[in-house]
Amino acid sequence: MVTVGKRGTVVPRAYDAAPSVSGVEKRVLIGPKQGAPRFVMRHFTVAPRGYSPEHTHPWEHEVYVLSGRGRVRFDDGAVEVTSGDTVFVPPMEKHQFQNAGDEAFEFLCIVPLVGDDG
Repeated sequence: MVTVGKRGTVVPRAYDAAPSVSGVEKRVLIGPKQGAPRFVMRHFTVAPRGYSPEHTHPWEHEVYVLSGRGRVRFDDGAVEVTSGDTVFVPPMEKHQFQNAGDEAFEFLCIVPLVGDDG
């Protein structure tokens, strides 16, 4: 069954337990509640000076940047990203997303179902 939703109706989950993570909100746009059997589409908003935890895991990330300026840190360095950029994070690659600007940094992130914490 096809479902249609709106980002604004999804209650965000806040992640703000510095020093490991600061100023991050996640909305699950498509996941098990919508009947998705394999993947989860999440919308992240990272506040100015905010950042995700530096971490690794056995699944990939597929990211599309919607707005703002961000920095993706990984083992070999870091790269800045802006609206329209894509990021592929392979399994077991250490990574972190940081806001690199003065406005919200927003992106979509798709992971396998096992890769979402709810």
